[in-house]
Parts: sequence; C-alpha cells; structure tokens
Amino acid sequence: MRSYFFAALCFMSLMSCAQTSPVKIPLGVKGNASKNEAVATFAEGCFWHSEIVFQSLVGVRDAVSGYAGGTDANPDYEKVCTGSTGHAETVQVYYDPAKISFQTLVEAFFASQDPTELNRQGNDEGTQYRSIAFYRNAQEKQIIESEIKKLTDSKKYRDKIVTEVIPFTKFYPAEDYHQEYIFHHPDNPYVAHVSIPDFLRFKKEFNGNFKQ
Repeated sequence: MRSYFFAALCFMSLMSCAQTSPVKIPLGVKGNASKNEAVATFAEGCFWHSEIVFQSLVGVRDAVSGYAGGTDANPDYEKVCTGSTGHAETVQVYYDPAKISFQTLVEAFFASQDPTELNRQGNDEGTQYRSIAFYRNAQEKQIIESEIKKLTDSKKYRDKIVTEVIPFTKFYPAEDYHQEYIFHHPDNPYVAHVSIPDFLRFKKEFNGNFKQ
C-alpha cells in the first residue's frame, strides 16, 4: 500500500516549500544479543515506523525489521506484500531488562498504533500490517493481556482491540535495505509525511524514558 502513497506524497512535497525542523532519528546498535539482554517481538503496521519507536527508548539496543506470524519458511518483502505468507511486518527488539521492562515495551507498542484497526494501520492495508504481540512465556502473555484489559476498561478506544496475542515461533530478518530505513531515507515522501509525524506524535503522547 505504501507504493500508492509515494506518488501522491511526492506531488504534495513538490507543491510545498515549507521547511521542517530536522528530526533526530534513533539508530540501533547492531550485534548479537548479550547474555544480559532479552528479546521481544511485535508487529504494528509498517516496520520502518516500529524500528524508531522502540529504538527511541532507553534500554533498547536495537530493533530489527523482519517478518513473523506466518507459515512461509522463506519470506521476502515481495511475497509478504501479497498476503499469502501469513507473516506480518515485525520488529525484533533487543533490550536490557535492568533498564526497561517488558511491561514498558508493551505499553509503547499499544501507544504507537491504533490496535482497533483490523489488518491495517492507517492507509497501509493488508494482513501483513496487522497488530500482533508475541509472547515467549506465560508471564509475557499475562502482561500483554492485562494491558489490553486496562485499555479496554479505560474506554480509550470506541472499537474493540483486535491485536493478536500469540506465542513466538520464528523471526525472519527483512532485507538489508529495510533496516534503519527512516534514518537513511528521511526525504522519502512516505517517511516525511507519515512515518516521522507518527513517531513525533508517539514521543509527545507516551510517558517514556527517551534517549537524548
């Protein structure tokens, strides 16, 4: 769906001469997980957006874009975009539990999307953009379900939360060109007009410990 907006947003950006303030895009630190790190996995629409959401938080070393939740053992971007693989655009989050809790990551996950949108986020439509919170043990499942109940009881949303809560099985890293996409392509019309505004909205609304 993003491709449909590139052309329209290119036209919009050509029609506008307004200058915007530069946004500091948080980068991950690449490398294998250390013995002190934990891993969490979330899908919430476009993984470009998800990367910078989690990487902006103190305690998160890296968020890697990829695919999870489906059955295809050899997913790639083109196949996932067809919706035939069952996979969703996903991020694998590497974090230090001494600095940030799984609970906080779950709160950030829900705060950075609309969890009531079924098989889409905004104008990105398809099962590959569905909302999924993966869990690795019973405690993580309970934390996710408790957050859903809290949000439901608060009546923050008019519609029902449709986030899937499923056990983690396997994560497939996406192609290299998707990693840190927003940092490398800040002038991309979709990034400039959709991804970055969504990220700034999240930073304004979420009461988190953000990197400076």
